[in-house]
Amino acid sequence: MAALPPYALAVSPESSLQFTITQHPQGDGDENNASRCVLTLTHTGATKKSLAFKVKTTQPRRYLVRPNQGIVSPNSSESISILLVDKDRQVLWSTYDRLGQSALDHSKDKFLVQSCVVDDNFAKQFRDEKSVVGEGGQYRKELVEALTGMWNSVTSGGTDVAVYNKKLHVKHVVDAAGADAAASGGGGEAASASSAHPFNNNQTSAEKMSREQAIEEVSSLRRKYDELVAFSVNLTAERDILNNTLEQTRRDLNREVASRQALEKQSANSRAGGGRRVQETKSGGGISMNTLIMVGMLSFFVAVLLRERRMLEQEKSCDEKDMYDDIWIGSLCPFQLFGTVQIPYKNTSGGMQECPQLFNG
Repeated sequence: MAALPPYALAVSPESSLQFTITQHPQGDGDENNASRCVLTLTHTGATKKSLAFKVKTTQPRRYLVRPNQGIVSPNSSESISILLVDKDRQVLWSTYDRLGQSALDHSKDKFLVQSCVVDDNFAKQFRDEKSVVGEGGQYRKELVEALTGMWNSVTSGGTDVAVYNKKLHVKHVVDAAGADAAASGGGGEAASASSAHPFNNNQTSAEKMSREQAIEEVSSLRRKYDELVAFSVNLTAERDILNNTLEQTRRDLNREVASRQALEKQSANSRAGGGRRVQETKSGGGISMNTLIMVGMLSFFVAVLLRERRMLEQEKSCDEKDMYDDIWIGSLCPFQLFGTVQIPYKNTSGGMQECPQLFNG
């Protein structure tokens, strides 16, 4: 074992805490409960300072630690009582009853014992209080809160006090044969023999069973069988669910792959068709432009020709009208026998002229 630093407490047991699980623990109180472990902390005397300790666990609701913190004087020791809560003991026993000891062999419960040096005045207050309340007594609330605050400051890094940490694993051991032997008044050798040869022990126990015990054993076996059947059914159902889920996932994956391939193919076709359309549009653009230019020029010439023709027709119409007006006015003049008569008429000059006198009256 490596040498401990001066601020460290020697912890016993060194590596693990073992809790014995029985179906019917002896005694009524927690102190007599079989699911109990004692942890001893010893001041090695490497320093003249008193050492403070604090016990932590990963399952604070499963274990009762008394006391969980305190101060140890030089060359003295402190006993820590750790109790397993009865409800958790029943749960562990039920697990063992269904699955066996292997289900309890890999417990993840852990304990951490921390220790550090404290001031002499602070340690003296605890020693004086301990002499008043005695072993296992309750310290004053002010001292407990002061010690808790000191640990909070130390563990949070608020001070430069060195802290020693000791980790302990937890083992849960079921001594069913020993519990049965103790209940029947058997000795330790019978318990060791039964533990060494469980099959022979079961045969001997079956031969010595009473009728009520046999019925109870059969009921227990039937219950275990029903639990195994239910467990097997659940495993089968979960297997079927996993297979269905896997098959559905495979179908979805195939559909997704097919859809993606179709989209890629369609995209490739669209790009090829778009290139052809662009090429056709570019190649046919010149013809369309020339056609539009020719149509525009023809329309312009046709419009010019129509305009010239319309102007010629209008001029011809005006000339014919003027000729008819001249003939009409001249035909009226011979009827004016007396004197000269001014008859307005329209001629080509647009003015008013006298009708010449044809006859002298």
